Amino acid sequence: MRAEELVRITGADFFTGVPDSQLRPLCDCLMEKYGIDPKHHVIAANEGNCVALAAGYHLATGKTPVVYMQNSGEGNVINPIASLLNDKVYAIPMIFVIGWRGEPGLHDEPQHIYQGIVTETLMKDMDVETFAIGSTTTDDEIRTAMDSFEEALGKGKQVAFIIRKGALEHDGKVDYKNSYPLCREEVIRHIALITGDDPVISTTGKISRELFEIRTDAGEDHSRDFLTVGSMGHCSSIALGVALSRPDKKIWCIDGDGAVLMHMGAMAVIGANRPENLVHIVINNAAHETVGGMPTVAGAVDLVGIARSCGYPDAVCVDTLDELDKTLAEAKEKNTLSFIEVKCRVGARSDLGRPTTTALENKINFMKHIGSLETR
Repeated sequence: MRAEELVRITGADFFTGVPDSQLRPLCDCLMEKYGIDPKHHVIAANEGNCVALAAGYHLATGKTPVVYMQNSGEGNVINPIASLLNDKVYAIPMIFVIGWRGEPGLHDEPQHIYQGIVTETLMKDMDVETFAIGSTTTDDEIRTAMDSFEEALGKGKQVAFIIRKGALEHDGKVDYKNSYPLCREEVIRHIALITGDDPVISTTGKISRELFEIRTDAGEDHSRDFLTVGSMGHCSSIALGVALSRPDKKIWCIDGDGAVLMHMGAMAVIGANRPENLVHIVINNAAHETVGGMPTVAGAVDLVGIARSCGYPDAVCVDTLDELDKTLAEAKEKNTLSFIEVKCRVGARSDLGRPTTTALENKINFMKHIGSLETR
């Protein structure tokens, strides 16, 4: 169905969410219709943030908002659905639009497999009525579903449209870009050169995919890298856990701006613990590029200032390869918790592949590399 028709059928005029590749037609539709507009469309830091923001909109207007997200974000909304929205608490009506990655019977990446299995179950367990939209679902069927949803919404309950692969269409396609000069893949290539044999923990999405291909192109194995293929926003906390437990090794974390924003409290915990062997690199292109390129607020946020306020003793921002190489070399030699923000442009190779090892193989090889597997 047309994304704009789904927008019309919901009857809503306020949308907030975290972008999803399966919802790209909806995301582009909203960007064309509203852009980033505090009265109509806000891209939030994480899915729980979306729910709370939408709840505030309802309290202020009495209207029903729409929250869009990938099903991987369901875990982030369980608490606010159960303890804030539920009709036994504040009875706040809300419409969810959820991209169904890992739908049973369809091939998908490993981080989506189990999430796909439990997508509908989780919503039903939260007393959220659902309706799945596929490529053959008619507009009339969706209108009928919305009509049936009205009774639940009127009682302060929540409902969800679950969007199958290929279900939504939109003629336009927004071109997301910025003016930063650096290419992310080249940045990662420079990081891979300086880290040598040190353990590297990389974040969800194209950063891990590019790191994997860089190692392959260099004829290197992948054992030194832990690729965080799921759990967006938690890469730096994984790196902290490794760094605290292995002070004998220099640990590098390659993070993204969307991931940092999603769970920014992790930076406060890292700063408070101040591991001297951790280098936290944030590649900031101010975009959710892996799922289509919709903007984050990181382009207007002082990440270096935040890092310093959180207790990182050394924090810098670079936007040239010369500055990057100098800063990386200094960080490698220092015994200090370091934060490096690297500004780069939106964009990736069209033929960028995916890791050819399984998540379990990645874990085992990484643990062998740092010598922890035999301790079990």
